[in-house]
Amino acid sequence: MGSEQQYIELYQEARQMIISHAPEHMNAIRDKAFEHFKAQGFPTRRVERYKYTDLQQLFEPNYGLNLNRLNIPVDPYEAFRCDVPNLSTSLYFMVNDAFYTQETPKGHLPEGVFVGSMKEHPELVASHYGRLAKTDEDAVTALNTMLAQDGLLVYVPRHTKVERAIQVINILRSDVDLMVNRRVMIILEDGAELKMLFCDHAADDRNFLSTQIIEAFVGNNASLDLYCLEETHHKNVRISNVYIEQQANSRVNHNVITLHNGVTRNRLDLTFAGEGAECGCYGCVIADKKQHVDNNTLIRHEVPHCTSTELYKYVLNEDAVGAFAGRVYVAHGAQKTSSQMTNQNLTASKTARMYTQPMLEIYADDVKCAHGSTVGQLNDAALFYMQQRGISKKEARLLLQNAFINEVVDQMQLEPLRDRLHYLVEKRFRGELSKCVGCKLCK
Repeated sequence: MGSEQQYIELYQEARQMIISHAPEHMNAIRDKAFEHFKAQGFPTRRVERYKYTDLQQLFEPNYGLNLNRLNIPVDPYEAFRCDVPNLSTSLYFMVNDAFYTQETPKGHLPEGVFVGSMKEHPELVASHYGRLAKTDEDAVTALNTMLAQDGLLVYVPRHTKVERAIQVINILRSDVDLMVNRRVMIILEDGAELKMLFCDHAADDRNFLSTQIIEAFVGNNASLDLYCLEETHHKNVRISNVYIEQQANSRVNHNVITLHNGVTRNRLDLTFAGEGAECGCYGCVIADKKQHVDNNTLIRHEVPHCTSTELYKYVLNEDAVGAFAGRVYVAHGAQKTSSQMTNQNLTASKTARMYTQPMLEIYADDVKCAHGSTVGQLNDAALFYMQQRGISKKEARLLLQNAFINEVVDQMQLEPLRDRLHYLVEKRFRGELSKCVGCKLCK
């Protein structure tokens, strides 16, 4: 046994405490998740989907956990000020791994739409919880399921369109090194439409380890735009698994943006369960110093006539490490599948490293599938051309890096967010802090 032994002993000792502060529908599969975690242990780099990130090492330190659900002294509605102009979101907060309920949220939602703690609507949660995030297939999912005590539920009923985007600020807050286990469930019934933005921020200069599991159920003819933006710090370890299931003629647009971090490992498993569905999956990574960002995707075409598009771009400076591994699986009978996977990367320093592994696994003969990846440096000819026209070498590098990464930013369907990200990306390349103006948490 490696670093997982401390979590096995923790669960055995604190099981009753964990259960006493969690709802029955989360406790129902907790012991099974523990058995799966105990049987698997953390994957080593010999496991294909984890070959670029050493989980054993990440989980080895001794982090505190708030299993007794002590109140965290923070009022995020008072402290947080987002300067995204005209975004006009319905704003909610999660403090560590708990939905913030001490003040009534300021968002206005259509009738029947629910955004709140997973302790509410027990029958709805129980019928979906753990259905996509299978604990026998992934150790991190099993660990999160056995330790999570609360979560966020987002429910949109049939044929309801949520005009205003829902923004959830995930705040990491602690006076000691802390591990948090966040759980999110998104349920869109047939014909529903939702735009969802998650922003990760760290309020304290502490070591944080966060596991996050998102399960998203997208019904027939439903539409989900899901944006995940990370702006934490170099002491933060973030491991996020996103599971999405799409029914017939549904549409998903998934964007993951990493601007500031320590070690980040994002996993996306998306399954087409109904014909005529389509998804666009986009990733944008800017990393320097010793930052590590690993994106791993699996798109499963289980039925015919579905379309998937993937575009992930990295800009790596100094000693940063990036990794992208994407697999598209086309099942027997999934004819007329259309899939395009692209990974493009800039290593802007001699010591930055990038690992890329796009893969296709096809068991149908009438498909249109392609994949490709590139790793390169800034174009010397373009740099020379710009310098000849009076642009400094430093400014020329910034302009080229901006132009490279903005192809991903331009895929954002939420226009105010897209405009704001263009600004944040430029600041990031200039080495400036990208915290929101007026935010008292991220000083």
